[in-house]
Amino acid sequence: MDLSTINYFAVVAAVAVGFPIGFLWYGPLFGEQWMVCVGLTEDKIQQGSNMTKVFGVTPVFQSIMVLFLALFFYGDPASTDLITAGSSAFYGFLAGFGWVAMTIGVNAAFEQQSFRYTAIVGGYWIVVFTLMGLILDAWK
Repeated sequence: MDLSTINYFAVVAAVAVGFPIGFLWYGPLFGEQWMVCVGLTEDKIQQGSNMTKVFGVTPVFQSIMVLFLALFFYGDPASTDLITAGSSAFYGFLAGFGWVAMTIGVNAAFEQQSFRYTAIVGGYWIVVFTLMGLILDAWK
């Protein structure tokens, strides 16, 4: 595995893409529906949230996600030229849909969450992983 083939500026940019998407996704697009699914209100969020912790761990976890996605794409120097913007977005979509969203779906089933919850949370990660893949290739 060759870590020198990874553009770490692209990794940082791919990590950063999750924040504005999350702001829109869990704000004006699906915020109210998501809060209903998880039993939260604006008051509960304000009372119980440690936003320093949330915004502290989120970039760390997302950095690990993006780094591993980059390793799938570029960990083998022979594969570097085989990955294109279209294929990297597609592989990001597959990772988001096949691994992340389906994992959320399994957990949601055991947690007795609704399909709406699975669609909202899984959908966010599908979009983010697709964009992460696109960014990793566009800036390789």
